Amino acid sequence: MSEKKEPQVQPPQEVTSLPIDSIIETRKGKLEVLRSQNIDPYPARCEVKDTVTELRQKYVNLKPGESLEQDSVILAGRLITIREMGKSTFAHLQDSTGRIQIYLRTQAIGAELFANFKKLYDSGDIIGITGVPFVTRTGELTIDVRKFGMLSKALRPLPEKWHGLKDPELRYRQRYLDLLTNETTAKILRDRALVIKRIRGLLDGKGFMEVETPMMQPIPGGATARPFVTHHNALDIDLYLRIAPELYLKRLIVGGYDKVYELNRNFRNEGISTKHNPEFTMLELYQAYSDLYGMMDITEEIICVTAQGYANENNELEFCGNKINITRPWKRETYFGLLQAATGEDVYAYVMDGKTKELARNLSLDIDVNKTPEHKIIDNIFEKKVQPGLINPTFVTDFATKWTPLAKSKPDNPNLVERFELFVGGEEVANAYSELNDPIEQRNRLLAQAKDKAEGDAEAMFFDDDFIIALEHGMPPCGGLGIGIDRLIMILTNTSSIRETIAFPLMRPEKK
Repeated sequence: MSEKKEPQVQPPQEVTSLPIDSIIETRKGKLEVLRSQNIDPYPARCEVKDTVTELRQKYVNLKPGESLEQDSVILAGRLITIREMGKSTFAHLQDSTGRIQIYLRTQAIGAELFANFKKLYDSGDIIGITGVPFVTRTGELTIDVRKFGMLSKALRPLPEKWHGLKDPELRYRQRYLDLLTNETTAKILRDRALVIKRIRGLLDGKGFMEVETPMMQPIPGGATARPFVTHHNALDIDLYLRIAPELYLKRLIVGGYDKVYELNRNFRNEGISTKHNPEFTMLELYQAYSDLYGMMDITEEIICVTAQGYANENNELEFCGNKINITRPWKRETYFGLLQAATGEDVYAYVMDGKTKELARNLSLDIDVNKTPEHKIIDNIFEKKVQPGLINPTFVTDFATKWTPLAKSKPDNPNLVERFELFVGGEEVANAYSELNDPIEQRNRLLAQAKDKAEGDAEAMFFDDDFIIALEHGMPPCGGLGIGIDRLIMILTNTSSIRETIAFPLMRPEKK
């Protein structure tokens, strides 16, 4: 192999300050030249033997200046940068696992092919190469190209090829470009896949069965939220995108399955923010003969297993400037105890006496108390005065029964239920119950919800008579748990916006 001069980093060859239409027309011209040479610019397949990560692992001990002529690698990916140097060209090729430098020279591929590459290939093109590995004098693993071919001619240039997309809205609208040019974004989605794989592995190992329940439901249930409505033409009925799978999963417990879980989407017709997306991923699991405290144990285990590789040697996660210690067991506090400590008011007494509006006025809450349901008033106080301080994992327990229609009441206080919400890093991550399995009590609770809905509470639950009938056949004692996957990924990857954890977050249509 001849002596190789390594290039100095220079701007990309294509001048992207040109109007986009001009760039597209230029690239279409190159496309036609390729076709005139009987080269298919969009072939059906390509043999690929290697990935960038595999090559870096295989040749980690290759020394600067050393070449392995006997080794032939076959690689495919996208051209990210092209840097010309007379009779040779350096470029970077990126596949789904990483980026590697490639080297093209007339001596290896011939003057005609080399000229073709210079004239017809651009950053953004997807190509296949065959070559031999070597390491440059500065220690960079590089592939000396012996053959190459076009796999997909890109008609549009990559954005800001050195820096990627900067406008947050554009990043979400053209997520595919963000993933190509922003390694942080790409890594979060890979981490997401890893976390979900770990959750499935843990639950499968514990004997849970993964199931799928309806996404379109005639009666939305399992949570208090405003649903999306759709219409089935053949049946001529309205259906609802599910707000939770809970009532169907409980039907499976009635049907004799003792351990079930579902990892899937929920849909809630609510606002969009850094903490909310109307379409989101939930883990819900149900275990017969367990309860709230069994759900605490499995929640700790799930999050500690998924945190492997993200927590430091002190078992701490870094999230939005806070250090979160996830050492078990986790702290347990009561909902009304935290509220009283934060406000100096006996919030429980106000709630039991039906005086939440008076409490809101005493605390000078900036909300319309006449249009806000009482549970929303108390949640507003909690979110502002308590939640930001719940940094280390904390199980918050003992919520009001009248606001939690699907959970079992505490034996020593029927005004409270056996429920927890888990807070980590100031974010709500999980929710769990000792599930209510008394069909008479459940009927009364859902009838009360239906009354609230009739009186204007859009988020109150619908009455589901079939679910009551299922309970009347007998459901064993049961613990149920829901974990918000998107928020869990936020915390593990130290990401401040839920949108970063979702491949394609919902966006308002772009104005034309």
